[in-house]
Amino acid sequence: MKRTMAGLFLALLAFAACDDDPQAPPNGGGNGNGGGPPPPPDSVVVYLDISARVASNPGIGELGLLGLAFHPKYETNGQFFVYYTAGASGSRVSRVSRFRVSALDPNAADPGSENILLEIDQPYDNHNAGQIAFGADAYLYVATGDGGSGGDPQGNAQNRASLLGKILRIDVDSGSPYAIPPDNPFVGNSDGYREEIYAWGLRNPWRFSFDPPTGRLWAGDVGQLTWEEIDVIESGQNYGWDCREGAHDYTGPPGGPAPDCATATGLVDPVWEYGRASGNSVTGGYVYRGDSLSSLVGKYVYADYGSGRIWALTYDGVNPATNEDIVDAPFLISTFGVDKDNELYVMRYGGTGQIHRIEQTEVTPGVYTYALAPVFAEYTPAFGVDLQHAGDGSARLFVVEQEGRIVVFDGTNP
Repeated sequence: MKRTMAGLFLALLAFAACDDDPQAPPNGGGNGNGGGPPPPPDSVVVYLDISARVASNPGIGELGLLGLAFHPKYETNGQFFVYYTAGASGSRVSRVSRFRVSALDPNAADPGSENILLEIDQPYDNHNAGQIAFGADAYLYVATGDGGSGGDPQGNAQNRASLLGKILRIDVDSGSPYAIPPDNPFVGNSDGYREEIYAWGLRNPWRFSFDPPTGRLWAGDVGQLTWEEIDVIESGQNYGWDCREGAHDYTGPPGGPAPDCATATGLVDPVWEYGRASGNSVTGGYVYRGDSLSSLVGKYVYADYGSGRIWALTYDGVNPATNEDIVDAPFLISTFGVDKDNELYVMRYGGTGQIHRIEQTEVTPGVYTYALAPVFAEYTPAFGVDLQHAGDGSARLFVVEQEGRIVVFDGTNP
């Protein structure tokens, strides 16, 4: 294990919608608001509380409610998806479930609407990954860690018969409980490979995001002992763990590389990597596409959980990436989030748990400095791990709390 206390959090680091589904969208669509966007809540309210179902250890480990994704048609079908750990030690699973918004209240989910789509056995308590998100193709992408411990002792990341250490891609609108997209790389294979796999060879891709203008899927993959990496994920590609850590051969500990590494070919190097002088647990971010930070438009903004350093990476897919250090946060950074206007937020983990935004100052023409400004003083989650908007036109923001709650509040830019 790499760290203790809060550092462990990242460092170790549906049934499908069928034609006969009896639950119609609430009140004819619009999440119960007569077809239009729902009104924002007047204050912070609990949207969903499933803490009794969630195995969590906030502040000391990586278990909990870890990810949230709203269906692309959430405004009309009221569906959203969560990723969480469940079960007792020795029978731990990572679970992807579908829920629905309440038919009576657009600011509350129906906790009884859970349909479990996918469960993945977890041999250890760390490296659960946790990001889920819909791509432009309307398929759900799921990040899984390598199963935990250290050095991937079971060789999961390189084993395509395992769902661990992968980016998965499933169709939640077909099949039961889901269908496999017909262009997934291992559809119809006769080698025993899991057809859900989109990409593999990942250690603990805690946070990934899509950049719609370019179609790129960005992921920050947490390293073992030496290198943290940023990857652009593509279908059918092997990102090297545990044959490599970053762009470097991995030899252990423990156990050294998986047996498959002896014959592995075509391993994809990261777009960027950094060593222990800069940090020790990458937190993937977003390509900035908002209006308030003109100097960062088109750059991938990410951070290190442990050191609090925030960077902006420039990458055009042709030339080598360049990286700039923009601000050092005096706290742990668990996640980033964007609102409906693509403005970027930074989540503090532990302590006061404040949500921040980045502000720029032009000191000379074309030269900028940056600072963090706390926002949404009415809500300071101690263990916030994900921040999403519903894509329904409202200004609401939804924060995932590791203990097992999702809260919603007015996200109008302060």
